[in-house]
Amino acid sequence: MTRDSLYDRVAEETAGIVIRRYSTSFGLASRLLGPAVRQHVENIYALVRIADEIVDGAADAAGADRGTVARILDELERDTDEAMLTGYSANLVVHAFALTARDTGFGTELTAPFFASMRADLSATEHDQASFETYVYGSAEVVGLMCLKAFLDGVNVTAEDEATMVTGARRLGAAFQKVNFLRDLAADFEQLGRSYFPGVDVASFTEADKVRLLDDIDDDLAVSASVIPMLPRSSRRAVALAQGLFAELSARLRATPADRLVRTRVRVPNPVKLRIAAVAASGRVPRIERVAR
Repeated sequence: MTRDSLYDRVAEETAGIVIRRYSTSFGLASRLLGPAVRQHVENIYALVRIADEIVDGAADAAGADRGTVARILDELERDTDEAMLTGYSANLVVHAFALTARDTGFGTELTAPFFASMRADLSATEHDQASFETYVYGSAEVVGLMCLKAFLDGVNVTAEDEATMVTGARRLGAAFQKVNFLRDLAADFEQLGRSYFPGVDVASFTEADKVRLLDDIDDDLAVSASVIPMLPRSSRRAVALAQGLFAELSARLRATPADRLVRTRVRVPNPVKLRIAAVAASGRVPRIERVAR
């Protein structure tokens, strides 16, 4: 993928800055992608991050009230929709995202659920099982599906194999989101007033709650790990690294007592990240150690 337009190139360079400055884990994984695929993933990540900043980050820090935040998010969605149709946006991040959407063949069937989940964060403070599944699909699984579109761009696969990879992409996206919910349990509740997991009381979070949630996460990770060997070489190692990082987080969360988990944020130390990266770079798929139930 070579961009002829200076504007296109600057837009994609801007998207690349976002992933490198905001996420060491995803920035590290993106380095293992083939160049064309890497740019697509950076373009996707940048828009997702900007939307998240509107809801939970920079807009709030600037003092924007809830109504203003909602309006800004709506404007971003409208700009994204129009850019996917026309191929242009005055917002460099949106422009880069639209280049990827048009190149790889996805549109509002994936972006509409994403923005709906972002919008839900402005009003929903608790979820039942149905709203939780809808939220996770829109906030994380569709991002995995966008990335899968990039992975398979120009690659011939059977309908059966693609369906299997779709399942893997969704389960990996779901695992990422649930891990982040679990490690941010206290911060989401105390700072944002949110409790994502249905039926979980943060104030009385128990070891049984923790094990139940992690068993579900590890089920997602086991399914997504089984699909990694099917991915094209240009994306396989990067996905293996992301898988390995979140499997490591899951293991560390499982080893952390529940009463401590609601007071601290579990992280993967940089030396461990580099070890996992070395395993993924060698082409091996990380192994998930299951704990007996």
